[in-house]
Amino acid sequence: MAGHTETDFEKAIEYGLIKSGGYKKGNPSGFDEDLALFPSDVVAFLKDSQGQRWAQLEKLLADKTESVVLDSLAKELNSKGTLHVLRHGFKCYGKTLRLAYFQPNSGLNPDTAALYAKNRLTITRQVAFTSVAKKSDGKHRKCILDVTIALNGLPVATAELKNQQTHQTYRDAIKQYCNDRDGRDLIFDFKKRALVHFAVDTDEVWMTTQLRGKETFFLPFNKGHNYGAGNPPEEDNWRSAYLWDEVLAADSLLDILQRFMHLEVKAKKVTTDTGSKTVTKETMIFPRYHQLDAVRKLVAHAKENGSGRNYLIQHSAGSGKSNSIAWLAHRLSSLHDNQDDKVFHAVVVVTDRTVLDQQLQETVYQFEHKTGVVEKIDENTQQLAKALSGGTPIIITTIQKFPFISQALSTLEKKGEGIAIDTENKRFALIVDEAHSSQSGETAGALRGMLNKTGIEAAIAAQMSDEEDTDLSEDARRELLRETLQRARQPNLSFFAFTATPKFKTKALFDEPGPNGMAPFHEYSMRQAIEEGFIMDVLANYTTYKRFFGLVKEVENDPAVPRKKALKELSRFMHLHPHNIEQVVAVIIDHFRTSVMHEIGGKAKAMVVTGSRLEAVRYKLGFDKYIKQRGYSGIKSLVAFSGTVEDPDIPESAFTEVGLNDGLSEKELPETFNGDSYRVLIVAEKYQTGFDQPLLQTMYVVKKLAGVQAVQTLSRLNRRVDGKTRTFVLDFANEEEEIYEAFKPYYETTPIGENADPQKLNDLQHQVLSWAIFTEPDVKAFSAVWYGKKRDHTGGDHKRMNALLDPCVEAFTLREEAEREEFRGQVTAFRNLYSFLSQIIPYQDSDLEKFYTFVRNLLAKLPPPNDATAFTLDDEVALQYFRVQQMSDGSIDLTDGEADPLKGPTDVGTAARKDEEVILSSLVDKLNERFGTDFTKADQLFFDQIEASAGQDGKIVEAVLANEFDNFEAFFARILDDLVINRMDGNEDIASRVMTDESFRELTKKHLARKVYNSVKHSREH
Repeated sequence: MAGHTETDFEKAIEYGLIKSGGYKKGNPSGFDEDLALFPSDVVAFLKDSQGQRWAQLEKLLADKTESVVLDSLAKELNSKGTLHVLRHGFKCYGKTLRLAYFQPNSGLNPDTAALYAKNRLTITRQVAFTSVAKKSDGKHRKCILDVTIALNGLPVATAELKNQQTHQTYRDAIKQYCNDRDGRDLIFDFKKRALVHFAVDTDEVWMTTQLRGKETFFLPFNKGHNYGAGNPPEEDNWRSAYLWDEVLAADSLLDILQRFMHLEVKAKKVTTDTGSKTVTKETMIFPRYHQLDAVRKLVAHAKENGSGRNYLIQHSAGSGKSNSIAWLAHRLSSLHDNQDDKVFHAVVVVTDRTVLDQQLQETVYQFEHKTGVVEKIDENTQQLAKALSGGTPIIITTIQKFPFISQALSTLEKKGEGIAIDTENKRFALIVDEAHSSQSGETAGALRGMLNKTGIEAAIAAQMSDEEDTDLSEDARRELLRETLQRARQPNLSFFAFTATPKFKTKALFDEPGPNGMAPFHEYSMRQAIEEGFIMDVLANYTTYKRFFGLVKEVENDPAVPRKKALKELSRFMHLHPHNIEQVVAVIIDHFRTSVMHEIGGKAKAMVVTGSRLEAVRYKLGFDKYIKQRGYSGIKSLVAFSGTVEDPDIPESAFTEVGLNDGLSEKELPETFNGDSYRVLIVAEKYQTGFDQPLLQTMYVVKKLAGVQAVQTLSRLNRRVDGKTRTFVLDFANEEEEIYEAFKPYYETTPIGENADPQKLNDLQHQVLSWAIFTEPDVKAFSAVWYGKKRDHTGGDHKRMNALLDPCVEAFTLREEAEREEFRGQVTAFRNLYSFLSQIIPYQDSDLEKFYTFVRNLLAKLPPPNDATAFTLDDEVALQYFRVQQMSDGSIDLTDGEADPLKGPTDVGTAARKDEEVILSSLVDKLNERFGTDFTKADQLFFDQIEASAGQDGKIVEAVLANEFDNFEAFFARILDDLVINRMDGNEDIASRVMTDESFRELTKKHLARKVYNSVKHSREH
């Protein structure tokens, strides 16, 4: 491929597409600039592929046939666009003519394959035309395109080529499109003719789908190199050769036109002086290279290997994940293997994002142009059951609905609508949007159990005949085997999990190897997304502040206090102290006014991330007070937190998000914040993940962050928007080293540590039993109840299980504190390790499964460690002085150093250290030396705390929305212990009574279940 000029480069591309790409050489003189078509190619294709219909038109139109057909085609192109005409044809005198035939999903119909072979792709060099644009002398500009690609005479792509050896690059090609090509010319007219335009040199490829003069926006279309931008070197070829060798090859380009390109339509409400109006923006979507590559590789692997695989797609924020999921769902729903059998009978998309629901439906509708292909499960579990049984190709739901499917089927049967979900010989593809929690735990087990019910029941029948468990009844043995089998991966299910920040468990469970022989299966790194300009580098402008403070004792003596409890209380004292909040609020507001307000054309917004709901309330009050005192304008704030907050320093207070936001509902908050009235959003555990607001330019952090949470929170800033040139983080709570350690594993590639040794389970089981706090007979007795008729909601089984656990809890409490915590650590380690490994290793050990079930329930009943008892310093300490001082101002460079590997679940328990007593003054010294533990004290009455936390739990919310109250109450009874234990701190007497006094528990359950149910229902209705 020798050649040093642009012409040589052009010839080589032409040669490659003609020789092996399925193209023919086009004639530039055959281009009709008035129609922006190659008329002779259009007519030749129509006559060849639809001769009978053409003959019918000739009878009507005689010698005018060609001109009338071309005129009809041009009019439909101008009104409906190229993509629509290619997919659905055009009409001429009542006859529908197809302008393209696409590859069928299977080989069952040889006629469609024959029609597909009739497509004519041409590459035409040096196409000349007269532009509507005029030069300075008043004459129209003459234009010559380097490359024009046409399908059956209709231009679909153009390219301007540059060769670095002539000292020009793709940047010069971009300038040529922006300055010398006019979007009003018909061949460039948006949607109406060519759909994509490439700026190409020998190293890189960039593309756009709409020419808008100097405002034209080109996107990189590169493979990436060393986890960054650009392309890798190719042996004996140009770095950009993949464009014509791979992407533009005939089958590939036709596949893109058929299954990838689509018109994205977004409606946005804009407020003006005269009122509000809805503005619609249309964008022609051409897949970026990593999207195209990921979907095609996933589809090819599934076609070759069938179901039963777990794929991890680790794509950075800014990767266009919603489109990738939509394309993958559409392809998998119609995928056939080499024997023309369907690979998957249904595709289930598991997501909580409403934006993806809408986008997926609109995108797939453009491909199929019919309804019923996609069904969003937005009503209840019965709707999900009907969709699965009715053969809906693509189903969008949340994972929380699956545990209630059996219940839903029973309800439908009672209503006379009995249906059955037949999973025999049925295969399912599950696309998981954010993989962290969707493949682990009991909820995911219910999903796997439902979608492979037939296979699991067959396996149960086979195992029941092979072995006997004399400790359990036949029904109980079946239930034990069912729980064991549904936890493991199923041969008829394939998971396709998308995430930017995988945890250790995610990489271990979604383990289909990628190019390097390890998970993820496909990767698009944060570094590449930043270097390609799809997201901002949120660490490029990062400043830390450190709070220096002194605490003095206001007691004459120097009392001995528990070190960890006092440290937490002192930290809370500092975080919530009015002087602290006043100073931090002053820094935030003054910084925003001087350094942020003018950014993004005066539209920049900021987020304040607080560590607790009480902090969020106090920062909101402090924010409003400071602004009012100084008479500032244009800096109004909103606050976001869940539930009701009572401030102990304000008698009879009850703060809510809606109240502090002047009546603005939770549902209205994101759209209102998107407007011009509010510039700052103060949050506590809300809007720190999944919140897409491109105008967020600055973040003020007053909360300890670590690991994935740090990456997800700070990444709220990374969205791009016109005019946004930089981001800024002002961090009052974290050190640069901590943020570096959090981000580094997700910047390029994510290393993973060694998996735990499965043999450790047996070692841990032995260690736990050696304490003699419970015995194997205890496990067997509990299992007989648990795996028996445990669906009995009268409370009888619950009483028996508690009665069996209570002596074990009593034996635990008689031990010394250090022994209790060592035992708790080992039991917790066993529970976590078994829960993790049982999804990877097909255990057939009923003893391990029983042991796991027993310790999981025992842990919920064990009293919390002494460290959890309330400790109050009262007036023993007071704030002596407080000041905020800037410590660093710069950036965090993630290119340096190596990432620490992700760590898996521990294989041995670690004993908790006893909270030794220290004198208060030494604690104060320690706190002054190292300030900022990640501590949030409960700040509300016990039952209100449970109600509030339950209302924030996605699983509980889904249970409310999917069920009538009676069914929800039964579900709530099963999780009440966990909710109580989570809020046990300082409320041991109440918590103990809830878990031991059956009548007290029943009253509590009914009260809380009803409050949570009504609260969630009310919030969703308003």
